[in-house]
Amino acid sequence: MKTLLLAGLALGLFGASALSSPVLAQTAPTTTPTTAPAAPSAAPAPSGPVLPDPAAKKEPIQLRDMGSFHIGGRIVEVTGKPVREVVFSAGGTPAKMDPNGPYQVEQMYVQYFFPATRKGKFPLLMWHGGGLTGVTYETTPDGRDGWLNMFVRKGWDVYVSDAVERGRSGYPSPDIWSSSPVFLTRGNAFERFRIGAGPGSWNPDPAKLKPLPGSQFPIEAYDSFVRQNVPRWLDSDKAIIAAYTELVQKVCPCVILFHSQAGGFAFKIAQEHPDKVKALVAVEPAVPGDPAKAAALKNVPTLMVFGDYIEQDSRWPTMRAKDVSFGDAVKAAGGSVDVVDLPKVGIKGNSHMLMMDKNNGQVADLIQDWLVKKGLVD
Repeated sequence: MKTLLLAGLALGLFGASALSSPVLAQTAPTTTPTTAPAAPSAAPAPSGPVLPDPAAKKEPIQLRDMGSFHIGGRIVEVTGKPVREVVFSAGGTPAKMDPNGPYQVEQMYVQYFFPATRKGKFPLLMWHGGGLTGVTYETTPDGRDGWLNMFVRKGWDVYVSDAVERGRSGYPSPDIWSSSPVFLTRGNAFERFRIGAGPGSWNPDPAKLKPLPGSQFPIEAYDSFVRQNVPRWLDSDKAIIAAYTELVQKVCPCVILFHSQAGGFAFKIAQEHPDKVKALVAVEPAVPGDPAKAAALKNVPTLMVFGDYIEQDSRWPTMRAKDVSFGDAVKAAGGSVDVVDLPKVGIKGNSHMLMMDKNNGQVADLIQDWLVKKGLVD
């Protein structure tokens, strides 16, 4: 066994203390379109990143191992494309590029962190939501510990992945995936993730932002969250499920903690492979499982966690109702499903991004307590 002592920032993941000095300001460039009658007005520059403080004194995180790997994917052959000449770097020597041949595509990047003292009886897999990556569970936008750090400290072997076509997993060329990805504007998540009070609540001027009253999201670091957004394809579910399934087959039995879009993946895979899943922690799942296969989860305890302001949102009352209905179907088939609406247990102000909110430690403790009660912690 090797023990790694990590204090502060390790592999860009374990930094958790923000600088005590003001954050760095970055100037956003403005561009004047050549075909437009007038240039757009310059918006205030985004706030700078929150960097770790090397002088911060924190309890070291002790690991027996850490690393990463890619899993899944397939080989695709491209033919009939013309050879072209390219310059790989400015000022470089031109090279001929033949796009014809086999390509490795649809793989998934996974990183793992194993604490020196393991307490979780099974690995804990963390799956992110749409338009995001595994960074969701790493350092919060305002520089605090994320759930990756927290659950490693609680003694769990944690696997965090970037789903197919996200982050370090990469995505195929248009010759293989002909559809186009979706990109989010700077204010989209503010208005859609129950950070702000719905449409019109975001403004490029920070003084004019309209966050929901009592919001626990770190509004001052919202632009750091925006930097985490990545392109998202709308027709890649099959490839994502294939890679996640291979991961489950390789490293489980396990507990799967998943968020938002990943509900459509985790529930499906658990229903197909219930022997591999010891528990499900569904954090505001945007998509429920298949009620017709509810009985498959009768031996897989499930926790559903929902944040605040659900009833004020245009979409979440419907999504929550579908989740709860699916949970009821699992319970009717003899399963165990616990639904926790955080405001009802005294935890208020949570956005859709519960793992980033300022009270993320409280929510992590609630999840840990549930896992303990289910006998999944030594």
